[in-house]
Amino acid sequence: MNGWTLAGTSFLASAVEAVEALTIVLAVGVTRSWPVALRGTAFALLVLGLIVALFGPLLHLVPIDQLKLVVGIVLTLFGLAWLRKAILRYTGRKALHDEDAAYAREVSALRAAEEAQADRIGLVTAFKAVLIEGLEVAIIVVTFGAASSAALGWSAAGAGAAVLLVIALGLALKQPASRVPENAMKFVVGIMLTSFGTFWTGEGLGIAWWGADLSLLLLAAFYLGVSAALVAAARVRGRVPA
Repeated sequence: MNGWTLAGTSFLASAVEAVEALTIVLAVGVTRSWPVALRGTAFALLVLGLIVALFGPLLHLVPIDQLKLVVGIVLTLFGLAWLRKAILRYTGRKALHDEDAAYAREVSALRAAEEAQADRIGLVTAFKAVLIEGLEVAIIVVTFGAASSAALGWSAAGAGAAVLLVIALGLALKQPASRVPENAMKFVVGIMLTSFGTFWTGEGLGIAWWGADLSLLLLAAFYLGVSAALVAAARVRGRVPA
């Protein structure tokens, strides 16, 4: 499978999660203190590293056909969840994700905390944000990398590049990355994850895809078309007659 496709999908998915985690870490750093925010982040990264180190190698003990089936189902479920939220956002049924608003909410909550508990709350807030968003990145990276060591390398490289880029931008700007087209990125990632998931589920069931890896493009086009049709149909149904 094309390594650049794996790396690109991991990059987009990881960038989305990294932006969301960074928003909360920035809120903790600005409102409380940077040592508190960085300690919470460091503890979360340590836990994530242990989880990946523990469960990552276990995937290679599973027979490849069964592994593809499991990986495919996991990716499909992830992708459909992302697609569902994206479709709801673009149809107006769910508010578009706004990093500035999320940042303001976190700052308000942290400032409302009692002074004696504020540092502890800030530490836990940064820890939870990085851990939860990082777990999604870890699942995607490890799942993509289950096929081979090369796939794991491409997937990890894409995720690592995204995280480093987001961190660098966040530290340089010291404000939420509100200009990142996060809602569009989530839509694309949902389509790619669902396409990969469908592809690997089919391979796990013994399906010989036409054109081999080229069928990924057809699957992506199919899911894009269905998603666009659902968005258009929902907007037409939700339009109030004059």
